[in-house]
This record gives sequence, C-alpha cells and structure tokens, in this order.
Amino acid sequence: MEAAATRPTADGDARAGGWGAWYARERVLPYLRRAVDAGHATPAQAADVERACAACADGRFDDGLPPARIHGDLWSGNVQWTRTGAVLIDPAAHGGHRETDLAMLALFGCAGLEDLLGAYADTGSLVAGWRSRVPLHQLHPLAVHAASHGPAYGDALHDAARAVLRM
Repeated sequence: MEAAATRPTADGDARAGGWGAWYARERVLPYLRRAVDAGHATPAQAADVERACAACADGRFDDGLPPARIHGDLWSGNVQWTRTGAVLIDPAAHGGHRETDLAMLALFGCAGLEDLLGAYADTGSLVAGWRSRVPLHQLHPLAVHAASHGPAYGDALHDAARAVLRM
C-alpha cells in the first residue's frame, strides 16, 4: 500500500456544511475506508467511527470559530528545539480547528507539552472543555495511521471514536 503521506490529503471547502461535516467527510472517512480495505480496521470498528463522524457532521462540535492556520502534522518529530526555542518543520498547513495541533501533540507525545499548552492557554485561544475534545481531533491522524501502519492504529481509532460518541 502506498504510504498515506505520499498521497494528497483531502482539503475540500470547510464552509460546505460546517467544520464537523468537512472534518468527517474530508479528513476521517477517506482514510477509514483505506484502513478497512487494508484489513487494519474491522467493519464493526468502522461502524463506530462512522457514527462518530455522523456526530461531527450533524454540527454538535461546531463552535462557530473561524478556521485557524494550523501546522496540520504537528508531532514531536516535527518540533525541533534550538537554544532560542522551537522550530516547526514539515508542515501540512491548512485552515483547520485550533485544537487539532494540540491533540496531535498529545497523541504522539512531545517534550515540554504542558509548557506549550500553558503558553497556548495564556493567549486565550483555548475554549473551555478543550481537553475533553482531544479524541475528536485525534480521529484524523489515527485514521491516516490506521490506513498505512496497521491494526494497532485501527484499535486506537476505534477507541477515539467511542470516546467521541460518549461526548
């Protein structure tokens, strides 16, 4: 299977139906289908992910905030530390949800994450309850990894989807 990173990511118009509909349609479902086809997610797991995507698409997580310019692939390997601070590399920048990069950092771990979150909070950019929405924003990277890196990510995607369904 061709690596997910070598294919263009979907980037349809987020205004068509709101953020949640765009996120489900363009960022999660295409990779879910690839994960199932590759045998990395079961049909039962996919059904729960699809239900979580339906919850996104119905607008319940839309907060009315405008899209933010986000890195789009922010994991610890794309954060390089220098004597004067951090440098971000290898962006997949797009207009997305401001909580997405934070959820990605939390998913794969990052040295100094709590300090970074504190600085982010100091800017006033975090909306109350953002930590509870981390699984929502992890659906996309988990779907990408489930499509190309195996069933362990299919299991993690399923866990995140079930967390979204409990929200």
